[in-house]
Amino acid sequence: MTPSSPLLRGAPPAPRPRPRAAFLAACCAAACISAATSAGAAGADSRPLLMATTTSTAQTGLLDHLLAAFEKEAGRRVEVIAVGSGAALKHGENGDVDLVLAHAPAAEEAFVGAGFGLRRVPLMENDFVLLGPAADPARARAAGTAAEALRRVAGGAAPFVSRGDRSGTHEKELELWRAAGVDPGGPWYIEAGQGMGACLTIAHDRAAYLLSDRGTFLARGDPLELEIVVEGDPLLRNPYSLIPLDPARHPGRDHAGAEALIDWLTSARGQAMIAAYRVNGHALFRPATPPDGTR
Repeated sequence: MTPSSPLLRGAPPAPRPRPRAAFLAACCAAACISAATSAGAAGADSRPLLMATTTSTAQTGLLDHLLAAFEKEAGRRVEVIAVGSGAALKHGENGDVDLVLAHAPAAEEAFVGAGFGLRRVPLMENDFVLLGPAADPARARAAGTAAEALRRVAGGAAPFVSRGDRSGTHEKELELWRAAGVDPGGPWYIEAGQGMGACLTIAHDRAAYLLSDRGTFLARGDPLELEIVVEGDPLLRNPYSLIPLDPARHPGRDHAGAEALIDWLTSARGQAMIAAYRVNGHALFRPATPPDGTR
């Protein structure tokens, strides 16, 4: 305790301790200070890190796989809020979390530019695919590009399920409609306002077309009457980035913990785990820095 402690302030002078008593008192005080310091440090590390992330990283099981290893090796627990990228960035803007994992590059750049995040840190990527019923009534398979496929879907008023939730997938879908020169709307255009898993189910039930990230589609355990009708278009690239919050904007967040998690995920260990992750025999993501050093 310091001289300003309420327990000491205004107290009568204590009798002069004998040498042995003084030594024991000093040892006791040092032990108390050490214990208090250790408890404070442990308290800071015992609070879980909070990360807002996309539904695709959660629904594929990848994040659980990575965070279990991080928690074991670093001794820090991580709690995840899995939402669309737009909502994840909003959590970061509000200071609800310590870091964000998103896949909406334009929105991420705006987030950092507005001073909410420090930087975008590339983590991994996969790609989007256009799914549709096996019968392919819009003849989307015959299109040369994703934009042309969407023009065919709209031209034939074939059912199309949109995420409609400002997620990274929804932002990519809107980008593709712009590239197609189409303003989608009408009974054929189903705005679900749901996550990727729910939208896959709706598209299955409605025999509809849908833009999905490849990982969530391949990770589905139940069979879907949907097939990939367009893939490989450069516009379908799907990068994921980590964003630590700006300490100047949100000083109360665990910035050191966020940076430690980012360092681990982008380390050779974390990147190798991403590269090796499989579901139903499929690799779902490519690390930003593959183990062989290529990109």
